[in-house]
Amino acid sequence: MKNLLNYQSSEFDCGPTSVTNAIRYLFEREEIAPCLLKHIWVMGNDTFCDEGQIGKHGTSKASMRYMADWMNSFGRGCKFPIAAKFLELEDAVIQPENETWKCLENGGCAVIRCVTGGIPHYVLLTGILSDTEIGVFDPYEEDPEFDEDSACRVIDHQPRVMNRGVQYERFNQVEPLDYAMGERENREVLLIWRNDQMNMK
Repeated sequence: MKNLLNYQSSEFDCGPTSVTNAIRYLFEREEIAPCLLKHIWVMGNDTFCDEGQIGKHGTSKASMRYMADWMNSFGRGCKFPIAAKFLELEDAVIQPENETWKCLENGGCAVIRCVTGGIPHYVLLTGILSDTEIGVFDPYEEDPEFDEDSACRVIDHQPRVMNRGVQYERFNQVEPLDYAMGERENREVLLIWRNDQMNMK
């Protein structure tokens, strides 16, 4: 049985919540190894805020990169069908036929760093809805009111898959608009997929 996707428990844990949601999205509950979930939470929320409080500046790019390496090692060592790849800088774009698009198109998912409400935020991309739109699960629980001509929309009644639809061009924008990935140096995409169901090579 597939789990419902989770909303974050604090203002700061969107990173590990989104990575955990990737596992919940890809695997049946009965398949998920507890140690995989434990390590995601151990690796997340690794930064300090200006006042020196651990975790209150969210999850770092270094942590997300390490999660990809750890998942690949875990998959090989424990014979668990998971694989991951970390993309950044100019490779962290979302457009038809590129690596991220193909991962989503073939049943994988992607955790991306974007902006919502003017602050950095991690969300989960779960699939291609059309030639222009991608399904997203945003772990920050709220009821946004998008304009009629917005690049984003709310999707209801799909709690195991998505709660937003976002035009893919929005992700690639530099301006601090909701779900834009922003400047090149800040961009991160963590691809995660089942390697018993798809081959990303």
